[in-house]
Amino acid sequence: MSENNSKPETRVQITLPYKDPETAASIRDATTPDNQEAPPGVTIHTTTEDATLHITVTATGIATLIATVDDLLFCIQAAEKALQEIE
Repeated sequence: MSENNSKPETRVQITLPYKDPETAASIRDATTPDNQEAPPGVTIHTTTEDATLHITVTATGIATLIATVDDLLFCIQAAEKALQEIE
């Protein structure tokens, strides 16, 4: 639980495999600006390991977590489509 908030934190971890490390890094980089502007009570940590993108989203409140993950997955899908267009 956060010291500044009495609501319990909820966390979800997302693991997305890609065909190569460059694609995973491109998707990470495409979504990082959005992650930096997460709403209050939400943290998003994104890393890559080889060709795998790892995302951890923590939020106070399940509704906030669901909305954040939904937005994040939409952004990831858009980045994937953009990469497919340029390949």
